[in-house]
Parts: sequence; structure tokens; C-alpha cells
Amino acid sequence: MTGAQRREQLLDIGRTLFAAKGFEGTSVEEIAAKAGVSKPVVYEHFGGKEGLYAVVVDREMRQLLDMVTGALTAGHPRELLEQAAFALLDYIETYTDGFRILVRDSPVAQSTGTFASLISDIATQVEDILGSEFKNRGFDQKLAPLYAQALVGMVALTGQWWLDVRKPKKAEVAAHLVNLAWHGLDGLEQKPRLIGHRRQ
Repeated sequence: MTGAQRREQLLDIGRTLFAAKGFEGTSVEEIAAKAGVSKPVVYEHFGGKEGLYAVVVDREMRQLLDMVTGALTAGHPRELLEQAAFALLDYIETYTDGFRILVRDSPVAQSTGTFASLISDIATQVEDILGSEFKNRGFDQKLAPLYAQALVGMVALTGQWWLDVRKPKKAEVAAHLVNLAWHGLDGLEQKPRLIGHRRQ
């Protein structure tokens, strides 16, 4: 096996183990044993468990971001919302292990980023779409980041729930997400107000 092939093998094994057991529950010994190599081989390629984990997380973050940005192909804003919801659900369905890794707390977050930072990156792209919609409807464009975070967060948290239950079917989940988001946005007040007693 070449060095590049060994590196990919270790990444695949690490990805599977990190998804099943988390960072803390996975050991270099276990990774090496599954690969049929000694621990020094893992250290040689990645410097240790943290280095392997960082590469796995980085790859998963890039894959998800590429899927979401690639799905936003333009069209009516509601269609863009559908495309984003489907992209995340497609990622969860196709890269289940990767999603499990991303939603866990990362012990090396400072170097690899976190699920929250990835969601923030996606929300930034949605923010541009919402900004132009807000302008067209006479809403304050400065609030687009807040609504982008809310929309993307709603889809991401629903995705975490759907990861385990897998019911209803993906298209139905996407339809319900879009229904809530779209009809919630459709009736958006320009100056929302609270109706309860609390004001702060």
C-alpha cells in the first residue's frame, strides 16, 4: 500500500470510529489495529489522534458546504429554501457518519471549526438572498443576518433530529421545513411587536 493509500485508509477508519464512538471514545491503538498497522504509522501520517480528527472534520465541513452552496442554483426564494433543505438532508442521508462527527462537540474546534461555524458560513450565503428579498419587500436589510441564522438553524436542528428517526421521508421533512419557513416569512411584519407583558 502506498503512503497516500495508507493515509486514506486511516482517514476512513478514523471517520467510522469517530462517528460511532466520538473523539474521546476512539484511541490511536484502535485505529492502528483496524488498519493492521502499528501506532507509529498513525502518528507518522497525522501526528496523533487530534491531527487525524482535524482532517476528518475539515473534509466533512467542506463536503457539506459544497453540497449546500452547489444546491443553491437560483430561482424563486421559496425554491432556494427547498434546495437548501434538501442539500442538508441529502448530506445527512449520504454522509451519516460525517454528520454525526460534525454535530459532536469538537475537542480541536479552534483549528478545524465547529458545526456552529459551518452553519454560520451557510447562513452568510442565505443572508445575501434574504437581503435582496427584504429590500424588495421594504424590510430593514440589516435584519437579514438574524433571519438567515434562524432559518439555517431551524433546518440544521431538524436535520439532527431526522438523523436518528428518519421519519417522515426526506421530501416530506423538506416540505414541512419550507412550509414553516415560507409561511412564517410570508406573514412577516415590518416592525414585529411583542404581545405579552415582558419587554426586555
